[in-house]
Amino acid sequence: MTGGYGTRLVGVTTTIPGLTAVRAGVLDYQAAWDEQRRLHESVVAGERGDTVLLLEHPSVYTAGKRTEPWDRPMDGTPVVDVDRGGKITWHGPGQLVGYPILRLPDPVDVVAYVRRTEQLLIDVCAEFGLAAGRVEGRSGVWVPEDDRGPARKVAAIGIRVARGVTLHGFSINCDCDLTYFDRIVPCGIRDAGVTSLTAELGRPITVADVLPVVERHLATLVTVAD
Repeated sequence: MTGGYGTRLVGVTTTIPGLTAVRAGVLDYQAAWDEQRRLHESVVAGERGDTVLLLEHPSVYTAGKRTEPWDRPMDGTPVVDVDRGGKITWHGPGQLVGYPILRLPDPVDVVAYVRRTEQLLIDVCAEFGLAAGRVEGRSGVWVPEDDRGPARKVAAIGIRVARGVTLHGFSINCDCDLTYFDRIVPCGIRDAGVTSLTAELGRPITVADVLPVVERHLATLVTVAD
């Protein structure tokens, strides 16, 4: 699969009420960012409907606008600085990433959109038998504190809204190597851990397992409560 700004990526598309999901496979972070910008321009211009890219990245650290110097790797590992909210995180094999390019209803309510994204991820976890939820004051989806340790993040959210249309999105850890998070302060949070569906459930849960479940729940992103 190839990609670049102005180049249409080829992937398996699925039409879901209110949007189109594109399975883009494994895609370099820069190529995915170029494709997000291309889709964003099309959605802003009214040339395309709401679209969600679903993919995996090769291993990469990305830093949002609120990343502090001490959150970054101390060993010189490269980091890609991006224009989303939030702090630093890792993307890589075994993690499903979703980039929704959606027009938000007027008046734009970013917090409500984040809550819908969290609900999507909570519902996906529930389908696999993992009870996860929100933590007050922190975005993303968490396994609550228990006898195994403090609260642990299983899914992360980092978004940007430009001209009423979303960019960036969410990630859910399926069966990734969690040691990649040891080099950073993930999402700038020092007093909590990071986990995966596989680690919590004690059985292999792959990206291939999670992908169709996420697709089934994507309509949550465009369902606005009255």
